[in-house]
Amino acid sequence: MRRIIPAPVLSVCVEIISRRESHATLDSLFTYAGATGDPPPGSKAVKALEWLRITNKDQSVQPLDVLGRLIENYMEIQFDRNASSDESFFKDQEKIAKILGEYELQYLRGGKILGVLGIPSRTLGEFIREGNITAIDIEFNRALSNVELSPREAVSAASNILESLCKLYIDDEHLVSPAKQDLKPVWLIVRKHLGFDPSQVEDQDLQTILTGLISIVDGVGALRTHASSAHGSGRKSYKLEPRHARLAIHSAHTVALFVLESWKKKQQRG
Repeated sequence: MRRIIPAPVLSVCVEIISRRESHATLDSLFTYAGATGDPPPGSKAVKALEWLRITNKDQSVQPLDVLGRLIENYMEIQFDRNASSDESFFKDQEKIAKILGEYELQYLRGGKILGVLGIPSRTLGEFIREGNITAIDIEFNRALSNVELSPREAVSAASNILESLCKLYIDDEHLVSPAKQDLKPVWLIVRKHLGFDPSQVEDQDLQTILTGLISIVDGVGALRTHASSAHGSGRKSYKLEPRHARLAIHSAHTVALFVLESWKKKQQRG
């Protein structure tokens, strides 16, 4: 689906680009990013804004792809957040991330800008980045990147998010790994260790939710087995659509966030 760059996003990105680039490097950057046509006349800010407006109107171009490549270096530059000389880089990243979030967009590594899946996805993404959980972060980005074009791949990533989290939990808590490393057996160990047992919860409503949570993991794992890209298709193939992939990803994210929050609380208790 083609989406144009919202005007407020244009304004913020143009301000940063025109401040950080010379005329020559700005022209080179826009050409590299695939912006439409030749450099418009005017100051750096006027040129950058007009160039992106022209790109927005060009039906043969995906404007968000262009914008992703334009801001790639700004979003992925390595710097020391505690160094006063690097503070402006951090502030620029925050500005871009904030304005993208306001329009339900987010930047992913590799110069990609995609629509977010909603608040649970963003919250989990923040939790993952804060904990530097590399394996889960990789699957998180893979799920987001493939939900529209490759729902099967996105479902596989959704299951891998839970599987990776469970394996990480088992390793960090020094638990005995199961013989089979699939989602179902590793999840069983994690939920028992965290006390996710509906029969032990007094509140009936919470019992219902917790039972559903367990069913979600079983369902996501089964969907990965039967319909995702992780396994070959038999005679009967699932007709997965992006909405199905989103359902699996939202469900997996809800479970993962609850596991992470429960794990954190368990660690705080000692």
